[in-house]
Amino acid sequence: MPELPNSLEDAIAQSREAAKAALADGCNRIQVELLFPELKFMPVAEQFLPCLVEYESRLKVFFADAGAAALARRDWKDAPFQILDIGTGRTASIQSKIQPEDEIFLFISPTSVEVPQLEKICEIIGDRPAIFLNPRLEDAGTVGIGYTARQTRERFLSTIQSCYYLRPIDDETALFRSYPGDWEIWVENDSNWAKIANLPKKPSGDEIDLILMKGQPQTAETDAVPARKPSVFKSLQRFIKALNR
Repeated sequence: MPELPNSLEDAIAQSREAAKAALADGCNRIQVELLFPELKFMPVAEQFLPCLVEYESRLKVFFADAGAAALARRDWKDAPFQILDIGTGRTASIQSKIQPEDEIFLFISPTSVEVPQLEKICEIIGDRPAIFLNPRLEDAGTVGIGYTARQTRERFLSTIQSCYYLRPIDDETALFRSYPGDWEIWVENDSNWAKIANLPKKPSGDEIDLILMKGQPQTAETDAVPARKPSVFKSLQRFIKALNR
């Protein structure tokens, strides 16, 4: 199984393999999350797209808004796939964005603002596979925290399965998952990273705190697994800065 990556390029390469594995297993709504505050979505999308080149014109790529879609069409002039925005128009205009010949869909950095339109698009897509790349769909301030928000989560958001997840909890702790593997907690000890927990489900913040307070491996192994990758997040931050120049 993949270990914690030591560069952003490695992380994106891992995410491509995780997405392909999930699609091959019949998962039809999957998300890839690289959760770094400074990370811009276009460079990540450019590196992720090669895993979908085989679909050519049968791939449809959606951005959150018309401006981002226009920039992508300008920068990706020779792309064989169509680039659209999720939009906020009538249902009829949303239906026109999906064609019978479309086989797979990539949504790049959709936010909680687009959830109503996104849900309508996914209803039209049906069982065809959809990938959500660095989505931000769970903003309680927009989606809400009451009954309606709970319904939205149960009806739509809960149908999206995480196939790749990488988030620094702090400078010395990371939460990681690469499909079909478990959720993993990694910590830095003496400039080396070690896996201290394997979990079947994504842990809550309280669960992570409890594991870190215990300071004991929660895996089937008797010892934590050394990563041999010092300062992984410092390296990732360097790659992020380089991509954002």
